[in-house]
Amino acid sequence: MLSSQQLNFGEKEILTDMLSSQKFVTGNYNIFANECSNPAIKNEIMDILTEEHQMQFEVFSEMQKRGWYPTSPAEQQKISQAKQKYSE
Repeated sequence: MLSSQQLNFGEKEILTDMLSSQKFVTGNYNIFANECSNPAIKNEIMDILTEEHQMQFEVFSEMQKRGWYPTSPAEQQKISQAKQKYSE
């Protein structure tokens, strides 16, 4: 049995959980949008997907601001390689 102390989450744990949840949700909406055959429903799903991605980015940005999700700037060479790879 877990005690009430073991169930307390700090801000970092809450934001980490929110980010994981948003990644899961956007992944599922993306799959549904890819498999949707009704254009009107697909448009609605795409609108929801955009909103969910925005929420995910807001959580990510907050974590990054607090130093809980550090990222490194991409090297220019890697950016150029990616551009070349996907423009072919």
